[in-house]
Formats: sequence, structure tokens, C-alpha cells
Amino acid sequence: MTSADASNGRLPAAFLQAGSASFTEFVGAHAPHLIPGSRAVPGGVPIDAPHGTTILAIQYTGGVLLAGDRRATMGNLIANHTMQKVFTTDEYSAAGIAGTAGIAIELVRLFQVELEHYEKIEGTLLSLEGKANRLASMIRGNLGMAMQGLSAVPLFAGYDLAGDRGRIFSYDVTGGCYEETDHHSVGSGSLFARGALKKLWRSGLTRDEAIRVAVEALYDAADDDSATGGPDLGRRIWPTVALLDAEGARFVSAEQLEQVVTGVVQQRREEADPR
Repeated sequence: MTSADASNGRLPAAFLQAGSASFTEFVGAHAPHLIPGSRAVPGGVPIDAPHGTTILAIQYTGGVLLAGDRRATMGNLIANHTMQKVFTTDEYSAAGIAGTAGIAIELVRLFQVELEHYEKIEGTLLSLEGKANRLASMIRGNLGMAMQGLSAVPLFAGYDLAGDRGRIFSYDVTGGCYEETDHHSVGSGSLFARGALKKLWRSGLTRDEAIRVAVEALYDAADDDSATGGPDLGRRIWPTVALLDAEGARFVSAEQLEQVVTGVVQQRREEADPR
């Protein structure tokens, strides 16, 4: 803001000019230091920052869910036991974060504002493919940070109003966007989660069945990946699960997750010791 603008209390001229419906483009033009990928990182200096781990998405009849564990790691240490890794990004979509936690969360928060800004300017929701492509361009803008080890690779899912179905989109650090079918997983425990999903997923899953499959896949991932946190019955820490369908985006309640987790744990105990 210029001194003249500050003295008369008016907004800077940039705020009064017609432009695109992209909030990210506006910020990049007038305050680029606020964009996560535009910040300089000292070369040759190792940065220890918390990392998010396993995120998965599952298509079910009429929608899609996005789920994640709650653990964040920093090297061989557990940085956080209750980290939120799944965020609703608008009324019909959500994103789960993997990679450098601080960068990824800031990226998703900016994406939330991007979608809200578009809706206010255009008076309509951006299409699901449009949302996925917008997120891809924002990830591409973080490539410089990713090359220095501070990568952020979210998993995006949403309900397609035009197609009346749930859809899943994955990314790479260069901003490549890929639509996935049936299910997908990213993060350090994704290899084990995908193995479980391949065995447990089937066409025609109901919403409740998909929640159970998500919990089982995260349980398996935590069993083999130290960076993935399993359900903690003692401290009542459950995975985060978001549902995306014609009813909109919302989170599964802690009470329902506790019932599902308790059932999964009980079944595993019985399988391990059938006596």
C-alpha cells in the first residue's frame, strides 16, 4: 500500500482493477512473497521439518472418501500424534497432504481461498477438473522448494456434479495431474495401503463399507511403516475421514470412527489368536 493510499484510507489501485478470477495470480502479481513456492531457502542448509505421511482415497457408490492417519514425523522422531492431514477445500472437494507439512498445509489453505475467490467472482463453482488443474498449477509453482527437499504432494478428491460420481486426482512434484480410478494412496505408507486396498476394494462399496476399508488400509500401512500412525485406542486418536458425495463434503464423526476402529482391532485380535 502506498503512503497516499494509507493516508486517505483507500484501497490500493490494484484492488480496484478488473482481473482474472484467480486469487493466486493476483497475490503472485502484487505480493509474491506470500506464495509458498516463491520464498528462498538457504542453499546447503538441511531443514528438519515435520512430514505428513499416508493419505488414501476410495470411490464408493455415489461418492468418494479421503482419509489419512494422524502422525507427522521429523526424521526418526514423531513430531505430532494428532496432525490434521485432510481438509475440505470447498463444498464438494477435499485434499489430503503428504510431504513437508508446513508447505503442504499452506498450499491447501491458499487453494481453499482460490476456490472461494473464484466462486465469488464468477458466481458459480469451478468444475472438478478445473479445481484439479488449479491445484496442479499451484504445486508446479512450488517446484523450486521441492528441488531443495521441501516437497508437497497432495491427493485431491471430489464429487463431480456433472458426472454424478466421485473422482480422485494424484500429482507429482512437477505439477503433473493424473486421474485415478477406484482407489489410490500417497505418502510413505502408500505401498502397504495400496496392497490392502487392492484386496479389500470392490465395485459397489457402500459408504459405510468404504469407511471400514479405509480404516483397514491405514491399519495395514501403520503395521509396516513407522511413519504412519495407527489408530490409538488408549488416547482415542482416530484417522481423519472425509466423505464427498451429493450431500456435500463432511467429516466422519469421532463416534462412528471409534466404532469402526474397535471392530477392526477386535477382528485382528481374533484372527491372531482364534482361541
